[in-house]
Amino acid sequence: METSRNRTMADSQNRTGSDELIFFVNGRKIVEKNPDPETTLLTYLRRKLGLTGTKLGCAEGGCGACTVMLSRYQAEPQQLLHYAVNACLAPLCSLHLVAVTTVEGIGSVARKLHPVQERIARSHGSQCGFCTPGIVMSMYALLRNNPTPNMADVEEAFQGNLCRCTGYRPILEGYKTFTVKGGCCGGKGQNGCCMTNGNGAFQGSKDKPEEATSLFNPADFEPYDPTQEVIFPPELMNLSKGQRSSRSLCFHGDRTTWLQPESLDELLLLKWKHPDARLVVGNTEVGIEVKFKNMVYPVVLAPGFIAELNAVTHTEDGVVFGAACTLSHMGAVLKEAVQSLPPHQTQVFQAILEQLRWFAGQQIRNVAAIGGNIMTASPISDLNPVFMVAGCKLTLRDKDGSREVQMDDGFFTGYRKTTVRPQEILLSILIPYSKKCQFVSAFKQSPRREDDISIVTAAMSAIFSPGTDIVKDLRLSYGGMAPVTVLAKKTANRLLGRQWGEELLQEACSSLAEEMSLDPSAPGGMVTYRQTLTLSLFYKFYLTVLQKLRLQGLSVQEVSSECLSATEIYHPETPSSVQVYQAVPEGQNQDDMVGCPIMHLSALKQATGEAVYCDDVPLYENELYLALITSTKAHARILSVDVSAAERCPGVVCCLFASDVPGSNVTGVRQDETVFADGQVTCVGHIIGAVVADSQLHAQRAAKAVRIQYEELKPIVTIQEAIAAQSFYEPIRAIQNGDMEAGFKQADHILEGEIHMGGQEHFYLETNVTLAVPREEDGEMELFISSQSPSDSQSFVAKALGVPANRVLVRVKRMGGGFGGKESRTTVLSTVVAVAANRLKRPVRCMLDRDEDMLITGGRHPFYGKYKVGFLQSGKVVALDVSFYSNSGNSMDLSQAIMERALFHMENSYRIPNVRGQGFMCRTNLPSNTAFRGFGGPQGMMVAENWITDVAHSLGRSPEEVRRLNLYLEGESTPYNQILHGLTLDRCWDECLSRSEYEQRRAAADLFNRQNRWTKQGLAIVPTKFGISFTATFLNQAGALVHIYRDGSVLLTHGGTEMGQGLHTKMVQVASRVLGIPCSKVFISETSTNTVANTSPTAASASTDLNGAAVQNACETLLKRLEPFKTKNPKGSWEDWVNAAYFDRVNLSANGFYKTPDLGYDFDTNSGRAFNYYSYGVACSEVEIDCLTGAHKNLRTTIVMDVGHSLNPAIDIGQVEGGFMQGLGLFTLEELHYSPQGVLLTRGPGSYKIPAFGDIPTQLTVSLLRDSPNEKAIFASKAVGEPPLFLAASVFYAIKDAVRAARVESQMMGPFRLDSPASAERIRNACCDQFTKLCPPAEPGTFTPWSVRV
Repeated sequence: METSRNRTMADSQNRTGSDELIFFVNGRKIVEKNPDPETTLLTYLRRKLGLTGTKLGCAEGGCGACTVMLSRYQAEPQQLLHYAVNACLAPLCSLHLVAVTTVEGIGSVARKLHPVQERIARSHGSQCGFCTPGIVMSMYALLRNNPTPNMADVEEAFQGNLCRCTGYRPILEGYKTFTVKGGCCGGKGQNGCCMTNGNGAFQGSKDKPEEATSLFNPADFEPYDPTQEVIFPPELMNLSKGQRSSRSLCFHGDRTTWLQPESLDELLLLKWKHPDARLVVGNTEVGIEVKFKNMVYPVVLAPGFIAELNAVTHTEDGVVFGAACTLSHMGAVLKEAVQSLPPHQTQVFQAILEQLRWFAGQQIRNVAAIGGNIMTASPISDLNPVFMVAGCKLTLRDKDGSREVQMDDGFFTGYRKTTVRPQEILLSILIPYSKKCQFVSAFKQSPRREDDISIVTAAMSAIFSPGTDIVKDLRLSYGGMAPVTVLAKKTANRLLGRQWGEELLQEACSSLAEEMSLDPSAPGGMVTYRQTLTLSLFYKFYLTVLQKLRLQGLSVQEVSSECLSATEIYHPETPSSVQVYQAVPEGQNQDDMVGCPIMHLSALKQATGEAVYCDDVPLYENELYLALITSTKAHARILSVDVSAAERCPGVVCCLFASDVPGSNVTGVRQDETVFADGQVTCVGHIIGAVVADSQLHAQRAAKAVRIQYEELKPIVTIQEAIAAQSFYEPIRAIQNGDMEAGFKQADHILEGEIHMGGQEHFYLETNVTLAVPREEDGEMELFISSQSPSDSQSFVAKALGVPANRVLVRVKRMGGGFGGKESRTTVLSTVVAVAANRLKRPVRCMLDRDEDMLITGGRHPFYGKYKVGFLQSGKVVALDVSFYSNSGNSMDLSQAIMERALFHMENSYRIPNVRGQGFMCRTNLPSNTAFRGFGGPQGMMVAENWITDVAHSLGRSPEEVRRLNLYLEGESTPYNQILHGLTLDRCWDECLSRSEYEQRRAAADLFNRQNRWTKQGLAIVPTKFGISFTATFLNQAGALVHIYRDGSVLLTHGGTEMGQGLHTKMVQVASRVLGIPCSKVFISETSTNTVANTSPTAASASTDLNGAAVQNACETLLKRLEPFKTKNPKGSWEDWVNAAYFDRVNLSANGFYKTPDLGYDFDTNSGRAFNYYSYGVACSEVEIDCLTGAHKNLRTTIVMDVGHSLNPAIDIGQVEGGFMQGLGLFTLEELHYSPQGVLLTRGPGSYKIPAFGDIPTQLTVSLLRDSPNEKAIFASKAVGEPPLFLAASVFYAIKDAVRAARVESQMMGPFRLDSPASAERIRNACCDQFTKLCPPAEPGTFTPWSVRV
């Protein structure tokens, strides 16, 4: 009794001084007596309320997986506000009198779906489904504010949402049906009306009836009725209008007190009393500091509801915004002003609006305050440069009075510091009207257009003496060029009183190059690029002003038509798309769904948040949480580990290290790793130990309190360092064929070259997660893991626990994405969690935060390729000698198989008679790199496409002509002596040329390039040939288990896991066809090691082939057993036959098994079949680059893919598009930055950019090749997971083509090196011109760079 009495006293003490927090969730009233200011809405929803539909993707507001809608009543002007927010950043305490709507609150499969949920599912916009609830809620919030949006509104609503699976196209297409034009372009489509282009009704194409062009029928959708939406809770409306809404609130937590004052005076007194307190409105900055920078703020002031701080006043000088106004609100007010005022007055407003278009995502803009943006004093702020050149006035206030300061170069006093005194607050900002002769422009350059952090931002304002082109006042402000936002004063002063012309431009550029110089070691890197941008952006401003002066009738120099494109402001076009596939043959049984575009079986559950992922499993009674202790050094001996501070932290149960592993501490694919580091660490992120506590927050805080002392050793970080140190793993693989010497002798030309290809983070939306539940007896352990290889996880855990594998059960329901990243690396987490659960005999859970996952689990191998190629004058390649170096990291993992696949794909689709390839795996001090969709194939093929492009450039021929000339023909053999049968490359190539109208597009691009100096278009057409099979022969096997129950229902299990690729859906289609029953009778619950044993990982694109054949085998066995009963009762139903068999005591369960026949390649003899068959594809892409900034637009892509007879065209086209977009990220966008000490610097969506909605090609055509059955796989289908990814290289080589056109303008001809990814920085630096000449790079070796290329 004693303990419970003490506890009640403690509770009441906790609550003293804390107010009640009242809010509503999905219409239900929540009264929280003791809210912790450090708890986020997301944690509360998932852990306290058990609403797991809202997902955690990144914890920094960068992915949108946690999007929910907030609604509140606003007294002035008496209206309801609905807005989407990131629940991962929204503090629970900020929700007083707010209604929260989550994905569960708008509809469910059980009750009734909301049209927003139904349409994303039925249009195939949900693959793994982890991002789906967030996307659903972004769309829902848009419809609540605007029931008839246009497509631009929809695209804007999704700026803060990411998806890694679908490639975005089907999501936009499904939601296009809500837009004003009902999803029709109104005849404005680029090739006629979109309704005839396959975006419209369910149809076949007129001329080819067997070709289908629609994957869903909008007529099947439930109509959307905005009047039926959930109402705002009436009780909340009364509370909001009543007295309770305006009183001040106070919430006490363990480390932080949250004070929400009711008036400005109270706020000023609190700020006087707590000068170090942070003011929090949207928590988009402080939330990140607390989470990722370990900041603790004892007092937080929440001024969001103070009238003066939210006021907007129009004065004769401009518009005054209260500092707590959100960016969305500011944008709306300024938009209105721009529409109603004369244009000369709104130059500043337009510049701000231009920056706001690309400012974070909608969810952030809805809550982030203007004041926070200014006071954060970020050196790369998008808005501060505009405020500075406009001379905005800030009103500061403390309890004794107010003062006005101007935002100029004196306002920011140092990195993230301002002149505002500790006890002052920023009250408001005056944004002035512009003057008659004033011109203002703003620019932002970032790796990705939408929702990205700037590399350089700039704002420029020029005022002229009336009626002249004489500069009266000039302000040039830059962000990203110093620790603070700066004004280029020297340059501006030099240009005063000058005429706006060529001479001024020359002087401005040379002066800016001098004034805006950067230290070559500057944080953020990209030094040459950033310096060049300061000039390029000024040049854009110069041209823009020239144009405007001419429009005012001044006789200034004319902007030549070829330079006009440099002044254009980017406006995205709404994407359009076409999908073409072969319709099912007439007369196919209506229950037989093979070949039909049916929806992913879990799509509806995923859209409602009812689909259960690993971390959604409800909390166990006495469950604990684990956090990892990881190394901060890349290579070091561990001298001591001090856990005393951690053990004193609240809630901690124990700490675990190598000595606590009951079985073997040795683990890994090659047994060259450890569960916990023992004595030495070999990478940053190496797991040293773990802390187990009663909650995630407590475990993570305690893990950060562990103190480790190291003796540092010299790390090897890059491929070049490994080559210098000869640090390689054995064996060094080689494939050789033909006579190298003779080949090079025969060649008319020999060319040498090299290319470096960066790595890639998997960025599955669901990070690695494990829940381990120990059973009471015999050392049994049940694990729920997000893993592609349950059997590997089982054996690794059993080994670490020292028990036989039969005591360990691994269950996988579904994964929120995998892409190879959950094939072998999941075990680094699952073994640790299992050891903890075994030690404490309590369930233990751990889901990695995004930054941990990126740090610990490795990604795609960076590759460096060197080649020597011999070719004839005709362009025919006769000899190739290529060497690959991969950055494998601190253990072998799967690096050998990956290197072998790179060698198997070194010639891509080209026949080369004399060839040698060698592969070196570099042993470095980075976290072990691992499998990633394509598995070395894309790296090998990328090098091939590079030399074929070089050959074309050096001969002055077009690359597509040289590619076509060298393509494989039927019956030719590969370097590893496999004869190609059933080759469809030529058919894919020809169809791609005609569908993309290649010749016309090429002529149009050439004309465009002659007419434009600063924007260039490029095209490329690239083939791929991808070998299907695991290269390790023993893995090419699969099992299945099928039970038929007495009611006729079928339970199916097989060895494959579901990660969004639709494997379970296809397996149900296979079973349905073989058994001759509707799909609705077949159910797959999960993949588990106790139903199908010894399974291969779900990988290598082979899972449908392997598991499909095993399912077919099991179902055929059952059919045989049912045959006598069908014969006896031919008119009976399925249920009749099953029942008769049961009463006749026939076994209604069957095992199925399949192994791929005739496989087994031997490197020593270069003989044996490496692959069962090949998947082929060809893609043609067209891009446009901005030569001044390096930004590019993906204009068009046409893909023709041979997938045999598709089992499910919707899923296969989804795989083609999703794989293509992932490749687009790999080759043009995604860059991992490491410090020279081996520390990963890009650890989340803020700094690591995967493609977003705006990156999809404006026109995307995907065609599945017709009439190409593949007798080697189930029902004549082909593998589709990995092959399409490499087709995105067509975008890379289209960019290279455009860069080449830009280089020709500077008289630079012939082959040139462009490494992957073709980021904006690389594109800009490769387009050499007068601006790049003014910013020469520093000599390598004379400085320590911020990041190194690994």
